[in-house]
Amino acid sequence: MAAGRSINLALSDRGLLALEKVGLAEEIKKISIPMHGRFIHNLDGTTAFQPYGKEGQFINSVSRGELNKRLMDIAEENGVQIFFNEKCTNLDWDKDVMEFENTSGKQVPSSNADIVFGADGAFSVARLQHQLRHDKFDYQQYYIDCGYKELTIPPTADGEFAMEVNALHIWPRKDYMLIALPNLDKSFTCTLFFPFEGEASFSKLDTPEKVKVFFEKTFPDAVKLMPDYINEFFNNPTSSLVTVKCFPWVREDKFALIGDAAHAIVPFFGQGMNCGFEDCRILDELIEKNGDDWKTILQQYQTLRKPDADAIADLAINNFTEMRDRTADPKFLLQKKIEARLHEKYPDKWIPAYSQVTFSPHIRYSEALQRGQRQEAIMQEVMKMEGIGGKWDSEEIHLQIINKINS
Repeated sequence: MAAGRSINLALSDRGLLALEKVGLAEEIKKISIPMHGRFIHNLDGTTAFQPYGKEGQFINSVSRGELNKRLMDIAEENGVQIFFNEKCTNLDWDKDVMEFENTSGKQVPSSNADIVFGADGAFSVARLQHQLRHDKFDYQQYYIDCGYKELTIPPTADGEFAMEVNALHIWPRKDYMLIALPNLDKSFTCTLFFPFEGEASFSKLDTPEKVKVFFEKTFPDAVKLMPDYINEFFNNPTSSLVTVKCFPWVREDKFALIGDAAHAIVPFFGQGMNCGFEDCRILDELIEKNGDDWKTILQQYQTLRKPDADAIADLAINNFTEMRDRTADPKFLLQKKIEARLHEKYPDKWIPAYSQVTFSPHIRYSEALQRGQRQEAIMQEVMKMEGIGGKWDSEEIHLQIINKINS
């Protein structure tokens, strides 16, 4: 297990629905910790709790390493063979042969397969081999100007969580932020999302003294809980964040990209893993529907999933601004309060964008993006109303908003 470069995962209803379909949801819940909302740590020392949805709705913090191990154990119990240290070097499309290089020096025979799934992540070799032998392959990658670095809040001296356990903690600081998710061992995995260049950036924090001054000034309450943050800052890698969009994902009836290999996204909506699991669920449903007609299965999979993958990529980028900047803005908090009340009163007519993505697994990402944009435009009009702070909870305002959504 590689330590120091893992953003903890947030398992939500889409991922759970896929796990339920294969009978694994309860097993994975055993290694998960519910998070009922965002716990905001402001620079002035004040805090605020923002529920994610209605009462009883939550997302789940799960360790990437623990999840991988559990899923691999279950796969092996069901007859799957897993080969480690084997690096794909070539896909021969004429002979349907995969070639591998064993990084520990062993001889590796070529592998034949009727169907290959390229599930090898954002920097997929399978995707590259597919792209090189495809004359009309569209490819786009986009790096945001921030990278990330992992830090740790250990358990307290008496072995307990150092902060509220059932929450995703955020220190929003406009151009950057620190987040923390709970682990089963009573620690928190923290991730600093921070610019590569600029006045406050990884390039400027190049000595222990500079790191100490910056953290004590910017994250004063977090520093008290992170005894080893300076060492971790210099010893843990700084990693980049990429969005990948490409097309086509499939090749006839014998190959498909899936998960990050098809659609890598930034982590700010907590949907990367959930989206990959949803790929599997949709693919599974298409297999049930079409039997062994793999050409139809793969084409329908691509047609269904490509618009949704593009949509969640855009939603994730947009949510970065919300998390690092707007969560500390009183006007934004009022907007969220209005939206929550509308959802409570008119649950079928107004579903907040976050709830559409996170708690409504049967709403497609592409639909959530369109509906969310429409609702956001309406809310921007509402927030400009004179005296909205004093009349936001009136029947008059609520009906005006619902009439706009119906028009």
